[in-house]
Amino acid sequence: MEGYFITFEGPDGAGKTTVISEVVKALQAQTSREILVTREPGGSKIAESIRDIILDPANTEMDDKTEALLYAASRAQHVSEIINPALAAGKIVISDRFVDSSLAYQGKGRGLGIDEVAQINAFATGHLEPQLTVFLDIEPEIGLKRISKERAGQEDRLEQEKLAFHQLVYRGYQEVVKAHPDRIKVVDARQDLSQVVKASVKLIKSTFPAAFK
Repeated sequence: MEGYFITFEGPDGAGKTTVISEVVKALQAQTSREILVTREPGGSKIAESIRDIILDPANTEMDDKTEALLYAASRAQHVSEIINPALAAGKIVISDRFVDSSLAYQGKGRGLGIDEVAQINAFATGHLEPQLTVFLDIEPEIGLKRISKERAGQEDRLEQEKLAFHQLVYRGYQEVVKAHPDRIKVVDARQDLSQVVKASVKLIKSTFPAAFK
């Protein structure tokens, strides 16, 4: 029995973590399969250590290529240690971010090139792709305001970047969404939480009908 791999993407402040938590609560009552929730960068001990390096606001001198490679390294460990074994066991894996984040943030935001970053990550993941990606769509201006309101003074290194960077990232996401319409489905993250969760659950159940009652 093969597992199902679902990812949630979106700009900073889109509410991915909160939405995923509520989506899982809704899904657990409707499936006999175990649901594994994980995140990037991170998800395993080694990958979480790399996360700390990437997001530490003190690491202002980090080169853009170093950043991209660290994300890929964290992802390689995450896939090998956490995601692939869970999929092999038939679990539903839901990840808060995956390769699409690197395409948007490092490929477009840092100007390294979406295709170039995609190649690095194809090697890192063994060409693993989600079967469904839910893109929580919100303009960076709104997302960053949410962060400053909820976690003022606690922003990580990327969240502290200027608005122009986040606008580039958003455009990167739009390019990636356009390039993968069969896999990536858009949900308006400006809606109330309950509406975002309802739309996300509907997408997941319609994509994997055999897994849910």
